[in-house]
Amino acid sequence: MARYTGPRTKKSRTFGEPIFGYDKAFEKRKYAPGQHGNSRKKGTKSEYAVQLKEKQKAKYTYGVLERQFYKTFEEASRKHGVKGENLLRLLEQRLDNTVFRLGFAPTRSAARQLVSHKHITVNGRILNIPSCTIKVGDIVSIREKSKNLDVVQDTLKSNSVKRYGWLELNTEKLEGKYLEIPNRDQIPENIKEQLIVELYSK
Repeated sequence: MARYTGPRTKKSRTFGEPIFGYDKAFEKRKYAPGQHGNSRKKGTKSEYAVQLKEKQKAKYTYGVLERQFYKTFEEASRKHGVKGENLLRLLEQRLDNTVFRLGFAPTRSAARQLVSHKHITVNGRILNIPSCTIKVGDIVSIREKSKNLDVVQDTLKSNSVKRYGWLELNTEKLEGKYLEIPNRDQIPENIKEQLIVELYSK
């Protein structure tokens, strides 16, 4: 199963924000990576460079590699509405992202692992495909024998878990319902999706 396994703090420093979640090392060094990162002059970047960086940031944020990201963009292009917003909505509908948003895992990569290891059910059936698209009305749950996993319990008990309007969480049953497709203003990620659309439109 393909996924990014490289240095995460270095990537976060490249984009100037903790795209993988809270990172203690990033908080200490928020400047660009490399020998001259702290003293590097900020020159004017080309239009292509700005667009490419935004696409890369979206890919690493949601844990999607190039081929799958482009397929998601093509699907977004076929839908009615604004392409960029459709793209972010489809990324938000991924199963691993939904598990993360519900607070069952501290990061998207941890959520992906829960899904891959068959700890997650959708509508009562085990589903181990992180990229699976969740639909309105679907019930995403922690598998019965996995409810006492430390990663799940610790994340739910932490104060860092946020609640989102398009998801309804039942902490007693450890399940969440997908209420609606989120609007762009509900999605908190700092991504300029129009730049990605412009990049793929070249």
